[in-house]
Amino acid sequence: MKQSTIKTPISVKGVGLHTGKPVTLTFKPAPVNHGYRFQRIDLPEQPVVPADVKLVASTNRGTTLRSGDAQVATVEHVLSALTGLNIDNVLMEIDGPEIPIMDGTSMPFVHALMEAGWQEQDAEREYFVVTEPISYKDEIMGIELLALPADSFEATVMIDFNSKVLGQQFAALHSMSEYVDEIANCRTFVFVHELEKLLEMGLIKGGDLNNAIVIADRRMDQSELDDLARKMGKQSIKIDSEGVLNTVKLHFQNEPARHKLLDVIGDLALIGKPIRGKIVATKPGHTANVEFAKILKKHLTEKRRLLGIPKSDPEKEPLYDVVQISQMLPHRFPFLLVDKIVELSETHVVGIKNVTMNEPFFQGHFPDNPIFPGVLQIEAMAQTGGILALNNVSDPGNWDTYFLKIDNTKFKAKVVPGDTLILKMELLEPIRRGIVHMQGTAYVGNKIVSEGELTAQIVRRNKDTNANGV
Repeated sequence: MKQSTIKTPISVKGVGLHTGKPVTLTFKPAPVNHGYRFQRIDLPEQPVVPADVKLVASTNRGTTLRSGDAQVATVEHVLSALTGLNIDNVLMEIDGPEIPIMDGTSMPFVHALMEAGWQEQDAEREYFVVTEPISYKDEIMGIELLALPADSFEATVMIDFNSKVLGQQFAALHSMSEYVDEIANCRTFVFVHELEKLLEMGLIKGGDLNNAIVIADRRMDQSELDDLARKMGKQSIKIDSEGVLNTVKLHFQNEPARHKLLDVIGDLALIGKPIRGKIVATKPGHTANVEFAKILKKHLTEKRRLLGIPKSDPEKEPLYDVVQISQMLPHRFPFLLVDKIVELSETHVVGIKNVTMNEPFFQGHFPDNPIFPGVLQIEAMAQTGGILALNNVSDPGNWDTYFLKIDNTKFKAKVVPGDTLILKMELLEPIRRGIVHMQGTAYVGNKIVSEGELTAQIVRRNKDTNANGV
């Protein structure tokens, strides 16, 4: 199946659930491998916040992403809509700190995206294929999320609030083709005792009894209902026979469970790839969903690394030898740490570093126990990644590469003289404004010896920068 985006930009307007302030969200087409990204166009520099589980800053009454000083709150409903419609690449411009709550469902976003139209792109869709059971458990709360092998995406959810009004409920999605009719129009829900506290704390200024199912989990007399109606700007409120305030009519008897399934789909979109597998969720919530997404993301990253172990054939002519590399990179002895480039595409590069006892650092690292320093392994990865970045400019010899950030770095095995380091660098996102974000993995044979996420910037020589050279 090919990747997809939307045909034309389209906007929706509403208010933020927590701030109560007007906000406009504009969906825009995006190129292949772009994924879902939010752009805060109301802030200086208009920072972009990728929909990545690593950027989750809060799961209190919704899922909030933060990158630097930019945050986007309540992202789960819109991500659920995009996933449910099988749309892969979209830029979402937003002029406020949270997604509009709309009617408390995904349906307004679904309608807008369907109006914008669907467009196939020239790249294959990459799935996270579940090949073995993967689970997350919270024994104290009785929460469990499980991913099982399946031919396509499906999900089941069970909720249980130990309430006479809202006890056990089940919901199921057998295929993503059911999403629009069975899941998208299911509203969020809240218990009266929660609603009262949130109102007192001023945390739901954009809340409305029309965009949430309010469940009366305790006996309330009419004076209390009248007071609640006044706080919410309603003339009157009653409790129907099912213990739900009469401000809304249930779309389905199990609408709360279906909404929890909607949330699960949205939160799991933060792994960055569509899932081919069955999700079984017991008493899920945003915190558990995000923790499970982190586990799935880790499995996805491991799979990509292990399935993509590069091979080095010494008899094959390299794409770049060390002389050609020296014409692209500014590094020289004793700091040029790439001997040849053996693979190069638009999204990845593979370099080779032959480790010999003649390396000058072995004099002190360590006498009688020579070990290739981990920091230099990272440096070798960065130089390899620099070849990919500079391959996209017309005059690579006039550019330098500077570190901006190193994340999630691990050293898993020693590298010693006689080893051949195979350095694989993969773009995690398209290069923009000279910013290069890559996953780096170093192998000796089939064994991973080090890995990390590297962010760097390519800068034309003689330009000032505050970053550190690689």
